[in-house]
Amino acid sequence: MMEWIAALFLVTGGVLAVIAAVGLHRFADVFARMHAATKPATLGLVMMLTGVILLLPGPGPIAKLMLVILLQFITAPVGAHLVGRATFRAGTELAPDTIFDDSSKTILDE
Repeated sequence: MMEWIAALFLVTGGVLAVIAAVGLHRFADVFARMHAATKPATLGLVMMLTGVILLLPGPGPIAKLMLVILLQFITAPVGAHLVGRATFRAGTELAPDTIFDDSSKTILDE
């Protein structure tokens, strides 16, 4: 039974990783791509590692994978924030279909 639950976690994580890859390819600007690179990819990695944790014996490897999950949750949002901030400060234009700029809290002309 545990193998089936682990397989479900692994498949779900793989699907989320594919969704992240499609988002990176399809989204129009760096800000949307940044979102696609961090949200589903991070959750996908956590799902996959959870599936692996369910199959591992002993506390040693499980502790290492838990540390990987923790570091992923710490570093991915910080990295995405820094990339977005640097991109915004560099004056990168938003996608043409963007209607609201969260950084300046203004509604853009259509």
